[in-house]
Amino acid sequence: MTDAFLVRQSRIISALMIREMNTRFGREGIGFLWLVAEPLAFCFGVLLLWGLTKPAYEHGLRLAPFVMTGYMSILLCRHFIQQASTALQANMGLLHHRQIAPIHIFIARGFLEFLGTTAAFIVVYVALFAVGEVDFPHDPLLLYTGWLVLAWVAQGFALILAGLSMRYEAVERVVPLLSYALIPLSGAFSMASWIPADYRDEFLLIPFPHGIEMIRAAVFGEFVETHYNPGYALMVGTVMVLTGLLLIAVGRPHVDVE
Repeated sequence: MTDAFLVRQSRIISALMIREMNTRFGREGIGFLWLVAEPLAFCFGVLLLWGLTKPAYEHGLRLAPFVMTGYMSILLCRHFIQQASTALQANMGLLHHRQIAPIHIFIARGFLEFLGTTAAFIVVYVALFAVGEVDFPHDPLLLYTGWLVLAWVAQGFALILAGLSMRYEAVERVVPLLSYALIPLSGAFSMASWIPADYRDEFLLIPFPHGIEMIRAAVFGEFVETHYNPGYALMVGTVMVLTGLLLIAVGRPHVDVE
């Protein structure tokens, strides 16, 4: 029974992902490739702008890999949050089907955003590596782990906001503000080592910087000072995921599908 249940859930989520790609990107032109092209274009745009306005090194760090790791990380977080906050409104009609629950829609969108942003990150990295702007990661496993840790934390935060928005309309209005607040709070364009030592521990209570610091440790190597605790970030991310799932479950009766 368990296997049949898992197979059924995976089929529902896969179908929702395909539907989401067709609905959002259409069947004409490059279609679902926009899932990769959008973050790709924005990242290269930011790299170009920073390259024209800033020196080649920032605090002793090479600009291109610093911007790449920071921008793609914040993009991953913001995509999770923004897509989760609008998931139900865009797919309300699907809830008429008895087999489809809100959590299916959130998981499908989460997987889609993760795959698209991950593919864009790989393409950006390969492109910059080809032109000599970045080196091969010093620790590929740490890079993969940091990216997954960051995605887990972002998904947990997104599910909490989604669960709250099911009951309180005002939450949807503050989601864009929270997305912008993540820019300084996540450490996407700063390093934990730049924070004064007296305040660093408090800053690292925020779970987002840990994944980004892991990514940068993997890219820059041991000669760049980084601070991270993957166990702490995973623990907080798990608590947020469970809290978000609980909020979505109790918020289901408040969703009007008429």
